[in-house]
This record gives sequence, structure tokens and C-alpha cells, in this order.
Amino acid sequence: MNKRPVDWESNDTFNPAATIKNGRIVVLYRAEDKAGKAIGMRTSRLGYAESEDGIHFKRRKEPVLFPAEDSQKANEWPGGCEDPRVAVTEDGLYVVVYTQWNKDKARLGVATSRDLLKWEKYGPVFREAYGGKFNNIWTKSGSILTKLVGDKQVIAKINGKYWLYFGEANVNVATSTDLINWEPVVDSKGELVNLISPRKGYFDSNLTECGPPAILTDKGIVLLYNGKNDKGEDGDKRFTPNSYCAGQVLFDKNDPTKVLARLDTPFFRPMEPFEKSGQYVAGTVFIEGMVYYRKKWLLYYGCADSRVGVAVYDPAVKAPGDPLP
Repeated sequence: MNKRPVDWESNDTFNPAATIKNGRIVVLYRAEDKAGKAIGMRTSRLGYAESEDGIHFKRRKEPVLFPAEDSQKANEWPGGCEDPRVAVTEDGLYVVVYTQWNKDKARLGVATSRDLLKWEKYGPVFREAYGGKFNNIWTKSGSILTKLVGDKQVIAKINGKYWLYFGEANVNVATSTDLINWEPVVDSKGELVNLISPRKGYFDSNLTECGPPAILTDKGIVLLYNGKNDKGEDGDKRFTPNSYCAGQVLFDKNDPTKVLARLDTPFFRPMEPFEKSGQYVAGTVFIEGMVYYRKKWLLYYGCADSRVGVAVYDPAVKAPGDPLP
């Protein structure tokens, strides 16, 4: 955009999406340059890293999704492209929902690709719905509903529609028939329906922000989300003020708006030094990417807004206290 080379990932790398391509794990991570003095005030671009084991990665030298002289310049410059979540259809179309940030308003945008390298941008996901009513509100963190077909995690439909959980302050939901244009679920007054919201005295007392693509199971829809602890009296005293921990909520498999259960304590929280040092010293394990790979679940997350980490769940390894088969 400035007509000169830029050290696009020189400041921090964090908040990754993850998916599978040709039997390998691909992570699309957010990278910030040194254009500004604080998080959100620099320019973000999405980088590409690939791995055979999910742990050791090779990065491309150039970003794959970034602000450019294109139809989305007004939405993405100078803030950039942030915090992606990616999912794939059964026929191999990758769909990324990400934050378009022009340093004025954050909007959820959508782009598609067949190879994760060349992307077609479509712009804000709510630009058409209800005459554009929700196009100019602050929207972030879009989690498309998926399911396992064999060993492959693919985008799913319920009641003939695609579903997108989204939201930063609360968790809301939208539907689509084409994966490009999304229509939020609203109440009788035309306002967004909050499916879950912050709770006083809990780890998610300040924010409930969607994590990786939700997963349809035989027991319901599992949505992993990021909960921010309030720094004041409403916060959970067991956890650091302003820290981000990870929670889970279960929705009805036939009604994606109906909450069945929700964890009262986080299943994942910042404990390691690299999760509590960097841009965000209060501590962050910001979950955004999860893949099913070689019979294991690999969860990719941002560490203190400065690094990318991974946590592995192996269903074959029983935790202490688990019942015997």
C-alpha cells in the first residue's frame, strides 16, 4: 500500500486460524508490522505456515491475505486483516471469516480460496441483511458451524442453512445459504439475539468472544469461546483481571440458538510464561483455530497477543479419574 517493502511480521504473530490441505496442517496467523505503537494501531496481515506434524512449521515469506488496492481497501486500510477463522466445504472450498479493520470500525469480512494462497474477497458479511442495518455496527469473531465426516472436518448445514456464531461482547448467530451473505438472527424488535453473555463472578465476566469453528456432534453443537475476566468487582477473583481464558458452550443440534450447557470454569487458561508476557501481560490464550488430525484435536491459539501456540487433545489418552472403557 505504501509502494515499498514492509517487515509485515516484525512486531508480533498471533491469533491463528487452522485447517487441513493435502494431508498437512495449515495455519493462517495474524502478523503485525511496526507501523504503530500499540496493538490495533499497527497494520495486520495474514501469514501462511504449513506442517506435517502440527508442531513444526514452515512459513511463507509473503502474507496471503492483506489490505490492497482492491474493493475492500476502505474497510481494511490502514488497520488490515485480523483474527481469522477458516473452514472448508466437502468439495474443498475454503471460507475464511476475518476482521476487517480500517481503524474506525471493525467488521466481519469473508473471503474464499481453493488453495489457501489466492483469496477472493467479498467484503462485510452483513452488508445485505435487513437493508444493511448491521453493516455499520462493530462485529468480530466469526465461527462457522462444521462437522466430522469420517476424519474430515467440513462445513455443515442445519435445517437447510449454514450457521455462523459471531460476536465479541456477546455470542450471536447468523444464517446463510451461500456462505458469503449472512443474516443475523434477530428478535421481534429486530435486535440481535444474545445467545450467551458475560456473567458476573465468572472467568467470562467482561466478554464472551467466539473461538474456532463450532462442531456439530451427536450430543449437540460445541462452541469453544474466549472469555475475558472483568478487572472490577464483577470479575472472577480466582483469575487475573483482564485475562482471557477459554470456555465451552453446548447448543441443541436441531436448534443452534438453544443453549443446553455451559462450563462455569475455563478448560484452558494462561499459565505458561509465554502466555503472560508480550503485548498482553494480563495473560491470553486466545483460541481461534482447531483441526482434527491423525485422530487428535490440535487447538491453535494466540499467546499474550505475541506468539502462536498449540495444545493437543488425544482422545486415546485418558486423564486421571476418567472411567475405564
